[in-house]
Amino acid sequence: MRILIVEDDEEVAHAVAVGLRRQRMAVDVALDGLSGLERALVNDYDVIVLDRDLPGMDGDTVCAKLVVADCRSRVLMLTAAATTEDLVDGLNLGADDYLGKPFDFRVLTARIIALARRTHPAVPPVLQHGDIELDAAQRRVTRRGEPIDLAPKEFGVLELLLAAQGRVVSAEELLERVWDESADPFTKSVKITISRLRAKLGDEPVIHTVAKSGYRV
Repeated sequence: MRILIVEDDEEVAHAVAVGLRRQRMAVDVALDGLSGLERALVNDYDVIVLDRDLPGMDGDTVCAKLVVADCRSRVLMLTAAATTEDLVDGLNLGADDYLGKPFDFRVLTARIIALARRTHPAVPPVLQHGDIELDAAQRRVTRRGEPIDLAPKEFGVLELLLAAQGRVVSAEELLERVWDESADPFTKSVKITISRLRAKLGDEPVIHTVAKSGYRV
């Protein structure tokens, strides 16, 4: 799951990014409206957490431009003024959800996960393949009922492959959806992560390499 945070309070943006990364999400941060809009139009984000009061370009304008550009990302708008009128205005601009400041981080995370489910074709909240089970909401993976401790990138790769339901997923797609913008497009990170994931999943291989195409379960 890839998230963009557009928030001009650097301390808040950093704290939210750290918390979401601990939840095994890939997170990019923009500190003003213009750079946030630029990132949103270039990258494929599942959810954009958008502050309403931003320098350069306010959140309302950013949201409206994303709608005009037919951006597929879901938008969760943040504001210090959480009146009914603000809520209505934000939703009318095209935001998918609205959260007032200050907020409980657990609520923010739950809202992001709920919105992410609406970004792509519906998939079950719990993904299964044979004896492997991945609970996206609980961020938990088990095999034969035994928990498997996965690093954030390993979890993200497995989640994407299971959700693909047998479709071949390219290394480029994995890099775009699971890593953040700091990832080197020529890196071997995907290959290394796949190798570690296979080792943790154990015998009876689940992830298969499709020559010159990518990976699938």
